[in-house]
Amino acid sequence: MSDARTFLVTGGNTGIGLATATALARGGGRVYIACRSAQRGTAAVSAIKTASGSDSVALLPLDLASLASVRDCGASFLARDEPLHVLVNNAGVGGQRGLTAEGFELQFGVNHLGHFALTMLLLDRLAESGRGAEGRGARVVNVSSDSHYSAKGIDFDAVKQRTSFTGIREYAVSKLCNVLFTQELARRLGDGAGATTYALHPGVVASDIWRRVPAIVRPLVTRRMLTTEEGARTSVYCGTSAEVAPQTGLFYDKCQVRPASQVATPELAKQLWKHSAEWTGLG
Repeated sequence: MSDARTFLVTGGNTGIGLATATALARGGGRVYIACRSAQRGTAAVSAIKTASGSDSVALLPLDLASLASVRDCGASFLARDEPLHVLVNNAGVGGQRGLTAEGFELQFGVNHLGHFALTMLLLDRLAESGRGAEGRGARVVNVSSDSHYSAKGIDFDAVKQRTSFTGIREYAVSKLCNVLFTQELARRLGDGAGATTYALHPGVVASDIWRRVPAIVRPLVTRRMLTTEEGARTSVYCGTSAEVAPQTGLFYDKCQVRPASQVATPELAKQLWKHSAEWTGLG
């Protein structure tokens, strides 16, 4: 499956990210997980090594709510002078109120802007590694959601305001941003860049995102949801399958192409890129 390729999975310490990183390590890949908590990250590295039988797993500190931390993470990886074949932008928050260190709405800042910055910092390394990967290329895999279908567009002023009471609208917008970023990155890379990009819906998964639900009713809420291993399948598929290699910029669900929201237009994608580049100083 992954045989000697190098992967970086954000949020690889828990949930879908942990399941994704474990599958990639089990397939023979060298895996970096990037997360905020050193304690949880270290525990996850140990768990992945045990579950996969691979010692090629390492931790990178990353707080996506701080662009300074994102820059440090990118610099830390680049300083290792290693190839990078697949970046899985998996980490995310949902329903949490607050602002990032730079004053952006938390879900927009973490789910989109932090990942935009990390991708831009690593893009040259990805393209370079992809061109030397015996035709398999490098990949950027963005974990989005079918929630992006409910977003009506992007209010570029609202992304600098605190989350509403439920955060549902802001979450949908952040997931739309994942799809738009994927599409625009594919257009900008073009043919022969050595890298392709994909967005995906992992399914409704019984992951740590439901930890705020009272314990007494949590089993009822999650009992028909996918396991984290099932939720990781499309991420692993987009990151490793030869079937997706010729394609780029598409949205996947259950390991199959699915049309993205009609709101995801090239015009809106270009607007998002312009703002994201200005706000991060990258791109």
